[in-house]
Amino acid sequence: MQIHHIAIICSNYEKSKNFYTEILGLQIISEVYREERQSFKLDLAIENHYVIELFSFPNPPKRPSQPESCGLRHLAFSVENVEEKRNELVQKGLICEEIRIDEFTEKKFFFTQDPDDLPLEFYEI
Repeated sequence: MQIHHIAIICSNYEKSKNFYTEILGLQIISEVYREERQSFKLDLAIENHYVIELFSFPNPPKRPSQPESCGLRHLAFSVENVEEKRNELVQKGLICEEIRIDEFTEKKFFFTQDPDDLPLEFYEI
């Protein structure tokens, strides 16, 4: 069994589309507007691997976003070099936490947030 994709509902479609494609660098596989639902659906990939469905819906309810809230805790991306990725994101205007070390694996990681405050982790492989 493998994870097929992660679905994210955003509050501002254009802002989130720009974030995931221009800032994080995910590739667009397909983009459709579903008139009956007043909803965009954007399929995104990392290195041709389908990974995220980005949705827009009219007036979605707010989600508690603190890392310890019930529900999805965070979305984690693996990167080869945490320092480079953090510097890249800071240069693009993101506020990123300082790099930490996982006490169990001794790997480096840091957190930032998407436009809707979804916690995003970047974890060194």
